[in-house]
Amino acid sequence: MSEQGTVAVLHLSGLLRSPLTARSGETVGRVDDVIVRLRGADYPLVTGLVAQVGGRRVYIANDQVAALTQNGAQLASERVDLRSFERREGEVLLSSDILDHRLIDVAEVELVRAWDVELEKTPEGWVLARLDTRRPARFFGLVRQGDGHPGRDWKAFAPLIGHNPSALLRGKQGLLAKLHPADLADLLEEADKAEGEEILEQVSADPELEADVFEELDPDHATKLLGSMSDDEVAGVLAHMEADDAADAISELRQSRRQRVLDLLPAGQRTKVLTLMGFNPGSAGGRMNTDVIALPPANTVRQAVEAIAAAKDFEPESLVTVHVVNETGQLSGVVEVITLLQSEPDAQLSSVMDDDPVRVLPETDLEDVALLMDDYNLPTIPVVDHEGKILGVVTVDDVLEEIIPEDWRRRTPDPRGEAVAGDSEAASGGSGD
Repeated sequence: MSEQGTVAVLHLSGLLRSPLTARSGETVGRVDDVIVRLRGADYPLVTGLVAQVGGRRVYIANDQVAALTQNGAQLASERVDLRSFERREGEVLLSSDILDHRLIDVAEVELVRAWDVELEKTPEGWVLARLDTRRPARFFGLVRQGDGHPGRDWKAFAPLIGHNPSALLRGKQGLLAKLHPADLADLLEEADKAEGEEILEQVSADPELEADVFEELDPDHATKLLGSMSDDEVAGVLAHMEADDAADAISELRQSRRQRVLDLLPAGQRTKVLTLMGFNPGSAGGRMNTDVIALPPANTVRQAVEAIAAAKDFEPESLVTVHVVNETGQLSGVVEVITLLQSEPDAQLSSVMDDDPVRVLPETDLEDVALLMDDYNLPTIPVVDHEGKILGVVTVDDVLEEIIPEDWRRRTPDPRGEAVAGDSEAASGGSGD
């Protein structure tokens, strides 16, 4: 666009259906859409227009536009190239793909709708700068333009456009990777089918994040999503999940798929999953983590700390306690990490361990496990067989996940800190009268 008018900001809602005029001023068509090219973390650059000319939907390149204003677009010549528009890789249509579509508000962690788009003039050209996500006011049923809603920075959103070649470029922004898995799970549960598929497509670029998201999903929703995936894809997700969650997920698959998926799991994960599937899901055995650090009593504190540091594939929650076992694998004691850090490095574990630890059997009900953990203020509790040999460990997050009511887990929490601040202000206000 050789000259782009005198305005610095354009609203898409006003530009759409505005006149497309020749250099002489004669109206030759209407602006139907605006094309931008995604550029990773940079603002998308306007590369042209789509116009309706004589009943045809045609492409108007930037170099054919002399001026772009809120009143319409003026061509640099008297003629229009009647080439039909064909979307190219990385191109997004602002009206078709963004306007009135839902996007992810990364800061607020919610799906919002774009009611208008703001274009801003820069030295590079027009760019997609801001979105208006507030529903426009209506006057006698008509939308009122220019209500003055402040647009929000385009970079605060992760768009869900559904155009696959463009999705590859959108993924470079990595906005979804900044969200907590529980927040991504909430978004997936709110999203429609197409939106959910695109969220999963972006999340799947990080297998660990994808697995974490599936662990946070409502079981019915997770089962539905896994049911739409191939056996290889399901195994890829379950391979990175905690073994107890993977066991639950496999048990919810159709009977005809379970063995096929199990056969595709890495050997170590398959062994853990099969072990857990032998227990009741509502018992300690069904929820335990089989990754535990078990050391002989003659080992030193230094060796225990080194073992924790080396256990990079273990879940962090299971590393807060070291388990001391005798030569036959029976549990002799436990040592919490804080005790290790406060003890002499050369001290033997037998001298710093709790030699009468609380323990449970695999068949112990999870509610009883929760009561024991509460009574003894335990972050983890070991699970042993009837001979006292350690089988695994139940962590506090596993217990909470099982016993917290579903409606509590899915409620929307207060914004961080606001409730406390409000209470403090109320208290100070009362005392100041």
